[in-house]
Amino acid sequence: MATTANLFGFLNEIIVMLLGALLALLAATHTLALPSRPVLLIVLGAAFIFWASRAWARPAPNAGRFEAAVRAGSLAIVGVLLIAIPLLSLGHANLLLGIAGAVLVIRGLVGAGISFRSTRSA
Repeated sequence: MATTANLFGFLNEIIVMLLGALLALLAATHTLALPSRPVLLIVLGAAFIFWASRAWARPAPNAGRFEAAVRAGSLAIVGVLLIAIPLLSLGHANLLLGIAGAVLVIRGLVGAGISFRSTRSA
């Protein structure tokens, strides 16, 4: 039976999936320009990597290691890709953003499946 926590986790992962789809759509339509200060992307990427390390170190209560690994791994990959965008040529920016979007879509699908599975009996 679905609990409130399962439904809330499912909703969170669907939102992450939609964010990834939006990033992939922006990359596919080439309607994105780099900011005038590329240092901001590096700071944002570092924030994602920090967030990933926190997700890995402190999983949520009743969350398994696989759930924490999915969350942390996807955030770390997106963080590295965000740091790589201003460091590589402009021709690779859309590709890197599309990959980051795809990673978030996959994380959303996997995370939604994990959060919506039936609860274990104690």
